[in-house]
Amino acid sequence: MSEKPSDDQPSASELPDDVWEQFTRDTERDIRSSAPKEPSARARMVTERLREQDARGEQPPGWRTGPAWQEMNGRAARRRKLWAALGVSVAVAVVVVALKPSLLPGDPFGTGGSRAAEAAPLPEETAAPTAAPGASDPETPTLDRPFAGSPAERWADGEAGIVLPEAKAVGTVSKDRVEQALKLTKKLLVGANLDPKTLQGARPAAALSVLDPKQPELLDDLGTGLRSPSKEHDPVTLFSRFDPDEVRPAGDVVKTRGRMTVKKGSHGGVAVRADYTFVYPVVRADGPPEVARTIVRRVLDVELADPARYQVTPGRVLLLNYDQEIGNSSCFVYDGYLHPGFPSSTSAGPDPSGPATDPYDRSKEIDHGDGDDCGTVTRT
Repeated sequence: MSEKPSDDQPSASELPDDVWEQFTRDTERDIRSSAPKEPSARARMVTERLREQDARGEQPPGWRTGPAWQEMNGRAARRRKLWAALGVSVAVAVVVVALKPSLLPGDPFGTGGSRAAEAAPLPEETAAPTAAPGASDPETPTLDRPFAGSPAERWADGEAGIVLPEAKAVGTVSKDRVEQALKLTKKLLVGANLDPKTLQGARPAAALSVLDPKQPELLDDLGTGLRSPSKEHDPVTLFSRFDPDEVRPAGDVVKTRGRMTVKKGSHGGVAVRADYTFVYPVVRADGPPEVARTIVRRVLDVELADPARYQVTPGRVLLLNYDQEIGNSSCFVYDGYLHPGFPSSTSAGPDPSGPATDPYDRSKEIDHGDGDDCGTVTRT
């Protein structure tokens, strides 16, 4: 049943014409203002540009991902880890989950795809990096995932990380000779840094077999270091060795990343420079399964000389220079082994006095600094 209009409310037909026209204009204006609008050409251009940048991972600073935090605060947290790991770990975890919700159990926001992309293997290194690897999620390494929280998680495994460049003739040195020099350099690297027997403290016979015996002083120095290690003759300057009574490998994988370059040699042959970083996860030989990582970067200069012009041994290389940078190993210990520090242990050695270094930064030359300084690493 309809309600009868009251006598004091005029009907539409009783309204004056000018009032009715004003009511009609106001209604049409309100409808136009609330209706969806077609974006302007500029708005469409901006939206499309941001969409393309997002697809390429080129978001401007502050756009969604917050790269400034990842590059600055993320690393700062790792610097503090040596001194206040328990104090900052919870706070860091909260911030990381806020920025990377895929870390939540079950991936409730459906972002697992981006994390899978982050864990994909890196392409081989063909040129010097321009910067250190970006910050990684601050995860605790475990026996199942000994490289968790490390940029090395995306590196190649062992020998697969030593990819030889294409062999080409260098000056008068043939392509075959260049290829031979590259293979011998790889054999030296594998024997010195990846051979399981070498890592467990045995004599690195395979690596030594590559070196020319007509460098007697070099071989004598290396032999002295292996027999009677000292500050002057320390074998870890060329070989990666751990004390089996102290630690054992956390799994059977060593992560490797680097590159080789070739040029004309100074002894009528071809010179090879090898620049590689190796990451070793270990646990205590007797103790809880806590994983620590030692990072070793090695730069070697070798030459396959011309036996027709120089007194050298065919099929052997001259080791002209070798340099190293070691992260997370006790300083001022010269017993011929690397000694990783574990997060739960307090170092018995001197307090670090040298500069802080990112052991994963392959964009810089090795910084020798003061030989009497013991620095810190920003991450392991």
